[in-house]
Amino acid sequence: MMSGNYTTIDNQNVSGSVPAVSDSPGQVSVKFNDTSLQTFPPSGAQGKISAAAGPPRDADDTFSKPASGSLESPSSGGWFKIFTVAAYRPYFDVDTSDVLERIKDSLLPFNGSFNEKTASNPDLYGPFWICTTLIFVAASIGTFVTYLAHKLQHKEWNYDINLVTWSAGVFYGYVLVVPLCLYVILKYFSAPSTLVQLFCLYGYSLFVFIPAMCLSVIPVEIFRWAITGVAGIMSALFVALNLRNHIVSAGERWFLIVVGIFLLQLALSFVLKLYLFNVSV
Repeated sequence: MMSGNYTTIDNQNVSGSVPAVSDSPGQVSVKFNDTSLQTFPPSGAQGKISAAAGPPRDADDTFSKPASGSLESPSSGGWFKIFTVAAYRPYFDVDTSDVLERIKDSLLPFNGSFNEKTASNPDLYGPFWICTTLIFVAASIGTFVTYLAHKLQHKEWNYDINLVTWSAGVFYGYVLVVPLCLYVILKYFSAPSTLVQLFCLYGYSLFVFIPAMCLSVIPVEIFRWAITGVAGIMSALFVALNLRNHIVSAGERWFLIVVGIFLLQLALSFVLKLYLFNVSV
């Protein structure tokens, strides 16, 4: 019925709503059915989402699992791992501070603590770029020195491309072949060392030849021999002293092995002097 501008609802139960307040005195208790309430959070799994908050069961997980027969499959193994990028990723997991610290240690050969510092994390990043820098420096410095020598004597000069290929063969070959041979020898004498750590040690041992090559532009033969000798001795001591403590376990022949390592490193510096630090017009 209408009363002014307001409309009242008679006392009756309306489906789906709260009953109207009765005019009779007293209180009216309102009851809700349990089926109309919701519990938050849900006690059980609802729909396709599990209680563990996992992905939908009908989701496409093609890219979340390694393909059948792929190299990333957990069942794959053996020597096939060497053809995967993931196999070499840990050996390049270094930052600039690590590389600089190891370069500094290579210039202080008497410490003999390089192997201990890099035992848990030997890297191939530093050796690779050291060898690459040596190839670039050897080619550029050698070309510049021979160019000046020819021009000062008013002779015709031609660029020698073999300087680049020869330098790449010497540095890359030395860092790869010599540690590999030493690895076999140490394993034979029951004093094995990891191959990656040997690559790391020999790679950083060549850093001292970079400033030596830069100083070889000075056209004084005695000075060039002195620079080559100092660089060779520092590099040889760095390798020999860092391997000495490890090779001692090889028995009585450990001294001969250390001397052989020292002389081989000196031989490298002698070869570099004859073919890279030498200028012939």
